[in-house]
Amino acid sequence: MAKKGMIEQNKHRQQLVAKYAAKRAALKAITKNAEASMEDRFKAQLALAELPRNGSKVRIRNRCEVTGRPRAYYRKLKMSRIALRELGNNGQIPGIVKSSW
Repeated sequence: MAKKGMIEQNKHRQQLVAKYAAKRAALKAITKNAEASMEDRFKAQLALAELPRNGSKVRIRNRCEVTGRPRAYYRKLKMSRIALRELGNNGQIPGIVKSSW
């Protein structure tokens, strides 16, 4: 089980990303627009720097929804390999059977 503080910190980051996503996208569009004046692009860049760092999507860490483990994460199932194995062995995930031959 991961530390509760790290899990909560990641949840807080997800909330910030959702809150600032539209504003961040609009400012990024201005900075990448080659037809906009240099002054407008520079102002947009400064405004982007003023936004909270944790509002950026790249700062979110993929974590297992069962244990909170940050590594060995399967995106499709949203859980780590360890939780997947335990739940699969218990028969709690449909379609997953322990292989034997």
